[in-house]
Amino acid sequence: MSLNVAIVGSGPAGFYTAEALSKGEGADVRIDIIDRLATPFGLIRAGVAPDHQTTKRVAEAFGRTALRDEVRYFGNVKVGRDVSLDELREVYDAVVLAVGAPFDHLMKVPGEDKLGVYGSAAFVGWYNGHPDFLSLDPDLNTKAVAVIGVGNVAIDVARVLVKTPEEMATSDLPDHAAQAIQAAPITDVYMIGRRGPVEAKFTNVELREMGKLEICDPVVDPAQLPDTVGEGLDDRDARLKARNLATLHEFAERGQGEKAKRVHFVFYASPVEVLGGEHVEGLRLERTRIEGGRAVGTGEFFEIDCGLVVPSIGYRSVPVPGAPFDERACVVPNDDGRVADGLYAVGWIKRGPTGIIASNRPDGVTAADHIRADLGAGSKPGRETLETLLNERQVRVISYADWQKIDAAEVAAATPPAPRRKLVTLDDMLAVLDS
Repeated sequence: MSLNVAIVGSGPAGFYTAEALSKGEGADVRIDIIDRLATPFGLIRAGVAPDHQTTKRVAEAFGRTALRDEVRYFGNVKVGRDVSLDELREVYDAVVLAVGAPFDHLMKVPGEDKLGVYGSAAFVGWYNGHPDFLSLDPDLNTKAVAVIGVGNVAIDVARVLVKTPEEMATSDLPDHAAQAIQAAPITDVYMIGRRGPVEAKFTNVELREMGKLEICDPVVDPAQLPDTVGEGLDDRDARLKARNLATLHEFAERGQGEKAKRVHFVFYASPVEVLGGEHVEGLRLERTRIEGGRAVGTGEFFEIDCGLVVPSIGYRSVPVPGAPFDERACVVPNDDGRVADGLYAVGWIKRGPTGIIASNRPDGVTAADHIRADLGAGSKPGRETLETLLNERQVRVISYADWQKIDAAEVAAATPPAPRRKLVTLDDMLAVLDS
């Protein structure tokens, strides 16, 4: 009997797991990928910046996995609503949790509940057309924006807010976001890091891109830049950080810039309060210094006038009904991916929101190895029972063939050179399928 495996989540971790299971030596396995959204690929579709289409091409490999005979995609099926985790565990030999970390960490400072504060998970979701965040409707009627964080997501947010429509023409930025951003009077974006430039998490490719924008200059205070990255780093980290430092020195030589817009890199500053009445009017920060690798306050404060604050300080997972959860670490407790008998975890729900897309591949391989070692042959019915349950509950399942029709409709509706015109509501997607 085939080994029947259900994977909950269709992002990179889920697809890497499916790939490892389907390509395993002597594999006799059926794999069902279940996602609460109608569309597959998780953060590839809804998290990667819309102007980074090359990065999104990994979805092509995932698509090939989805089309394998032993793989099925069950979109628009929410575990905990349409089917319980306990039910899945009863009918599948193994269940793999690959649900990611879809929510924002809070800054935990006074005023962060004001209108105009949006975590990067929500804000990025909004401008990527994620159904959960379509109602966000951020007020972009401001000249200045503060982005808290100096990682790649923070750079993405800053870049998308200052690019011209022509620069975004090859992106898949949805209409609602394109119209709002293009109408916004934003001239200055402040990227704020608690620690220094050596500790920044952005990659050099992303950083250099900030120096090539049509109407926006990067602005860096040379006084905040050390001459070297210092001691105590391994060779690889030292090389990567040295490249970032060299790029920032190049930016600093440009002064305050001459273009219409600016992205300011502000280091050694920690937010302490969001200012204003009901709506954001500014951000109060404390200058910091590094002691033992940690940012500590100096007691010196300053303010930035802004009407929008986007904290980009990390993502967090939430409990999966029926699975254990570590509230402090925001992960499912696990032993190298093993959660309980027949239950496994991969990706961010396993280890927290770290790494790049490819960082999830080893998790998938490890989970596949564990499943084969733990279970051997299959003994449970799997797919047919799930299909019966969902049919009885009148769940409108979106198959991978359905997704291909949605995908084709998006591509056909695009105005070249855009790769697609995203459908962002389930109703619009169903209209394509039912036409």
